[in-house]
Amino acid sequence: MASRKKAADAVVTESVEKLGLHNLVPAPGSHRDRKRLGRGPGSGTGKTSGKGHKGMKARAGHHGPGGGKPQFEGGQMPLTRRLPKRGFTNIFRVEHQVVRLSDLEQRLPAGTEVTRDSLIQAGLITARKGPAKVLANGDLSRAVTVRGIKMSAGAREKIEAAGGRVEE
Repeated sequence: MASRKKAADAVVTESVEKLGLHNLVPAPGSHRDRKRLGRGPGSGTGKTSGKGHKGMKARAGHHGPGGGKPQFEGGQMPLTRRLPKRGFTNIFRVEHQVVRLSDLEQRLPAGTEVTRDSLIQAGLITARKGPAKVLANGDLSRAVTVRGIKMSAGAREKIEAAGGRVEE
């Protein structure tokens, strides 16, 4: 009994092919060719491409898949025009990546020089974002040398109190 079951399992595993990109096929009847619009009168969807003549639904950007024109509210005053406009956005604003002293304590090994590259390697900042800034959150128990990184006054005091130094 057991040997017959093993033989049946061996036959099943040999006949089953692994699923891969080379043998993907849609389920029978699930795929239909797209409607080719504007390809002459014999196609049934030539000239006006099945949209009829004139009118709102014949225009580009209206009533297609996904609805009508974005922000169109049926002729009433749109929300973007009803709301008051205030302030402005400074396009030169620099968003710093925050690094806490407690992060330096945990992630960087002793005697490490703290630079932008060492912070990226430790995973504390991302290379493609803005510059780093060290803040005084947490405590630092060992001396570190910080080069070329902005920091708050409190962070500078704590680093120097721990025996470290700051180089601009």
